[in-house]
Amino acid sequence: MRKNGVNREMKPIEGGVCAPAGFSANGVHCGIRKNKEKKDLALIVCEKRAATACVYTTNLVKGAPILVTQKHVADGYARAVIVNSGNANTCNADGVEIAEKMCALVEKHCGISADDVVVASTGVIGQKLSLEPIAQGMDALVSGLGSGAENSLAAAEAIMTTDTVVKELSYQFELGDIKCRIGAICKGVGMLCPNMATMLMFITTDVNITPQMLQKAISADVRDSLNMVSVDRDTSTNDTLCIMASGLAGNAVIDRPDTDYKKFCRALHAVTAAMCRKIAADGEGATKLIECVVAGAKSKQVARTVAKSVVCSNLLKAAIFGADANWGRVLCAIGYSGADVDVHKIGVSFRSAAGKIEVCEDGMGIPFSEEAAKKILSEKEIEIRIELHDGNYGATAWGCDLTYEYVHINGDYRS
Repeated sequence: MRKNGVNREMKPIEGGVCAPAGFSANGVHCGIRKNKEKKDLALIVCEKRAATACVYTTNLVKGAPILVTQKHVADGYARAVIVNSGNANTCNADGVEIAEKMCALVEKHCGISADDVVVASTGVIGQKLSLEPIAQGMDALVSGLGSGAENSLAAAEAIMTTDTVVKELSYQFELGDIKCRIGAICKGVGMLCPNMATMLMFITTDVNITPQMLQKAISADVRDSLNMVSVDRDTSTNDTLCIMASGLAGNAVIDRPDTDYKKFCRALHAVTAAMCRKIAADGEGATKLIECVVAGAKSKQVARTVAKSVVCSNLLKAAIFGADANWGRVLCAIGYSGADVDVHKIGVSFRSAAGKIEVCEDGMGIPFSEEAAKKILSEKEIEIRIELHDGNYGATAWGCDLTYEYVHINGDYRS
């Protein structure tokens, strides 16, 4: 079902999180962030209780919104998501209280039970979050709710922190002869090596699916999508991936791992994989997207471990920044990854829009043109292809180069 890496079952459409039936959204500037040009409060609403599943950060230090969201979606359903940027609401004595009150504001202004609200925050850790600007912004936020593409865009803008580009997308696909839609917005360009998800991602769909199967799908998917992204080696305290399914497409309910479930999983992965590329390409200070494709592994876990180790290597990331075909850093990252591989079988190549070049065969260097390699590595998107020649499994990981700008951004993040 793929041609040139594109899932042909999926048709790109406009609308983001508002593309699926039953969803509306908005984003406004309420005053959490000093820059009035930047939105800082977002809301996504479903017209009915939607099957909802979440995955969270593995960090032991968790933002208060996660604790509240876990309680609110324990029954597998929700109707709304409220998100602020500019403050993570983490490590605050009143954090849970503030998160609960954010949900109560949704109940007050939308008539949706606070217990049916997902809440999330992103920004600086350890600073108190005032409820006052959020409360003052609710009228504008709710009155501006809509189901147009511009509404999803506003919500996507409102969850950004150091992101330089908006991250949203939506697709249409079919289950039987029923047209279904899935859309997403996300933010995240730093603290991205979470073994969970990115910092914040919200996915909507109108597929009719039970909460149990939705949780099964998203929990399985992150192992080959969002767990495979690395901008740096830090794990955020607030990582939250939330998917809501309105069920309004009209397909027969997915309540078991049948053909429709598998089709839905492919659609879900098309969304998360596309977002992985967007996240990595927009990594803090990044100038290049790195996609590491591993093939010929003896197990799926070996393939994942190798791919992730390579995109996490700071030395490799720095080499890509300098367009230096230092393939030894690829071998080095594989060697310390802990993966069970035969280093004497490994082949490595680099590929981009400028061409492809083989640099390593059977674990040894081979002659290649440094000039051609530099041209290939000077492109914006770089693929590192690793052939392990030891089995039939593969995996893909996404990362970015390490630049001077990354240090600059994180050297004065709080200012």
